[in-house]
Amino acid sequence: MPESLPLLTDAERAERDAAIADFVRRFCPGPDAELYENMIRTICRMARDGAVRADAKLVDRALQELRYAFKTFAPYEHIPKVTIFGSSRTPEGHPEYVQAVRFAERMRQCNWMVITGAGDGIMKAGHGGAGREASFGVAISLPFEQKTNEIIEGDKKLINFKYFFTRKLLFTKEAKAVALFPGGFGTQDEGFEVMTLVQTGKAMMVPIVLLDAPGGTYWQHWRTYVKAELLHTGMISPEDMHLFKLTDDVETAVEEILRFYRRFHSYRYVRDKLVLRLKSPLEPRDVQRLSGDFADILDGGDIVQTSALEEEGDDVPGLPRLVMHFNRKSHGRLRELIDAVNAFGVGSERQVTPAGR
Repeated sequence: MPESLPLLTDAERAERDAAIADFVRRFCPGPDAELYENMIRTICRMARDGAVRADAKLVDRALQELRYAFKTFAPYEHIPKVTIFGSSRTPEGHPEYVQAVRFAERMRQCNWMVITGAGDGIMKAGHGGAGREASFGVAISLPFEQKTNEIIEGDKKLINFKYFFTRKLLFTKEAKAVALFPGGFGTQDEGFEVMTLVQTGKAMMVPIVLLDAPGGTYWQHWRTYVKAELLHTGMISPEDMHLFKLTDDVETAVEEILRFYRRFHSYRYVRDKLVLRLKSPLEPRDVQRLSGDFADILDGGDIVQTSALEEEGDDVPGLPRLVMHFNRKSHGRLRELIDAVNAFGVGSERQVTPAGR
């Protein structure tokens, strides 16, 4: 094992930082120069820490994979995408396969693209329903079972990964929605990870739909387990059950996704404030109602409707905002708030019961 090198002196550290800054200025110019300087500085620290070759190879390969993936997705940044998870073993013609094809077809008709793991089974069904032009393949190299389906094979939107963790990052980072079909350990892992990331605020809130075949019971049995062993024992909160939608109807699943973006656009944190960007403004009385109904998730103050904040510096300055001091933990309730925002003005509003009533 390589030994770590002595700590740099202040003079050596200053010399290193100056050399890195000069390198970035010459070869990595742009507004994010500081971030690239930090990355190079971290690599230098790894070397001085005496990192073993295997660790250096892992960082090298992961960085290569992420760079190529970001480049591949970039031209399609403004097209919404749904990630489809499910078994690679589901045969063509099986009701679950047919259901996945129909779902992908409907999302394509709504001008969405699909992302799948690029294998057979449900993944191939997703690509088959959306078509090659509207499909991304995020493949993993395995010694068994996994192979690229013929629909996406050779396409410029196919990305091959060595590591599950880099692959999983792209599944969630690029998706505006997630659809889960019946599957094995991998599907369960992917489903629970997405829900965990959303529940903890480590990933953006997106609609998550669990689709059975018509009359199927796979996700119904899963929900029974979640209720009995997680919810009723206090391992999750009742509000967490709002993070997903279970159905065996394609139109219900599609509507769940589209409704989520009816008025809601996106959100981000600006210092200690959560800022929701909306496609259309709310009536003052509706904003006031939200402040009352969701006071339990606010760390003081009311929800305020305003224009873009100066500190945002984002690419959607013309959209109205809802600004609040969110407690950063009640993400199931935040999902209910987004649903309420989308329901205002739709005639039959979704009823939201304020917490504690």
